[in-house]
Amino acid sequence: MRDSPEIVALEADFLVVAKPPNLLSHPTRPDGARTLLGWLQEKFPGEFVALVNRLDRETSGTVLVARTPEAASRLGSMTMRREIQKEYLALVAGRVKEEHGVIDVPLGRLGISESNPIWLRQGVILPDDAEGRRGAAARTEFWRVAASDEATLLRLRAHTGRLHQLRVHLAHIGHPVMGDKIYGPDPELYLKFIESGWTEEHQRRLLLPRHALHASRLSFRWGGEEREFVVPLPEDIAALARRLGVDSGR
Repeated sequence: MRDSPEIVALEADFLVVAKPPNLLSHPTRPDGARTLLGWLQEKFPGEFVALVNRLDRETSGTVLVARTPEAASRLGSMTMRREIQKEYLALVAGRVKEEHGVIDVPLGRLGISESNPIWLRQGVILPDDAEGRRGAAARTEFWRVAASDEATLLRLRAHTGRLHQLRVHLAHIGHPVMGDKIYGPDPELYLKFIESGWTEEHQRRLLLPRHALHASRLSFRWGGEEREFVVPLPEDIAALARRLGVDSGR
């Protein structure tokens, strides 16, 4: 995958784009930062474009884009009904023993505390939470693709759409996504990154400058046909997998 977006499919009603890592999906503040939406507006000047799904800045992979208001409405409704299937690949720390599993625990905002210095950080919030916090149902399914003693490549499907769901669930079972500054070995690494950028400590402890999560597959029914779009695992994740003895298939 290149440093700039690539068009995977171009249709009359929609297009599919491969988003590179470290690119915002849409503007979050008026600072002129480069975004996928801005790239699309430059690529198709004067035309209607609307993101149907969004990815975190560090997450790479498939993004579905509507090209008409009618398509945006229809695809949005399909998303709400969970008729658009999305699969991810993640390189996680340690060997995952199970070939297949489901993580079904509620998630919510943890809140600032001595153990959590990050305001946006999510976590498992059980119904009998002592602090009265409220979680929402969240369900993630995973399949083991390849593994070594140091890392595992997983195929993932989120059956709900909670904030940071895949990353939080994987950290919860003891296999955080490699390179994850927020849910990895130490959340203080995120604060240090915000203050000082990528350092030797980050490289030593995280191994990858971004979290190793990739939206690999997108499928849905359109025009009476099943449509499927795939973006292969990018080289930065594949290279780390090889280094850790995991066969990613690349």
